[in-house]
Amino acid sequence: MTPTDAEIIERSGQQPDVFAAIFDRHAPHIQRYLARRLGPQVADDLVAETFLTAFDKRHRYDRARPDARPWLYGIATNLVAQHRRQEARRYGSGEAAVVAEQDHADHADRVAAEVTAQAMRSMLAGALGGLSAEDRDVLLLIAWEQLSYEEVASALAIPVGTVRSRLNRARRKVRHALGEQNPTDVEELLNNG
Repeated sequence: MTPTDAEIIERSGQQPDVFAAIFDRHAPHIQRYLARRLGPQVADDLVAETFLTAFDKRHRYDRARPDARPWLYGIATNLVAQHRRQEARRYGSGEAAVVAEQDHADHADRVAAEVTAQAMRSMLAGALGGLSAEDRDVLLLIAWEQLSYEEVASALAIPVGTVRSRLNRARRKVRHALGEQNPTDVEELLNNG
C-alpha cells in the first residue's frame, strides 16, 4: 500500500531523505502552476524554494490531511507574492526586466496564431491584473490547478466561504473585463491562457 503524504512527512522527521517522495509526487504540479504564474525560468527557482520551505516546515504539517498538494500550493502562492513584491521593488529602482521566451511553430500559422493569442493573453492579463492578489490566487488555483474549494481554503488558510466569494467576485470581474463573454469562454481562456 502506498503511504499517504502525511505518513511520508511524519516519517521524514526521523528519516529526512524520505521527503524526496513528496517532491517526486508533487513537483510537476507545482512547476506547472509556477510557470503559468511567473514563467519557466522563475518557476524552476521557486519550485526548489517551495520544497525547501516545505521541508523546513514539515514539522508543522497537519497530518490529518493525507494529501500535501494544497499545502504546497499555499507555499508556492506565498512565494509568488513575495517574488512579485521583490520584482516591483526592482522595477521601482529602475532595474531591467527579463522577457519570457515563447515557442514558435510554422511561420504563417505562427504569425496568425500569435496575433490572436497575444490579443487574448493581453486581455486576460489585463483582466487578471485588475483583480486583487487574493481573488487572483483563488481563481488561478481553481482554474489552472483544478483544486477543490476545500483544497484552496487549505492552501491559502482561509474559510471555504471566503474561497467561494472570492471566486465569484473574480469570475464576475474577469467576465466584465473581457466584454461579458460567455462564462465557458472565460473558463477556457483561464484554463488554457
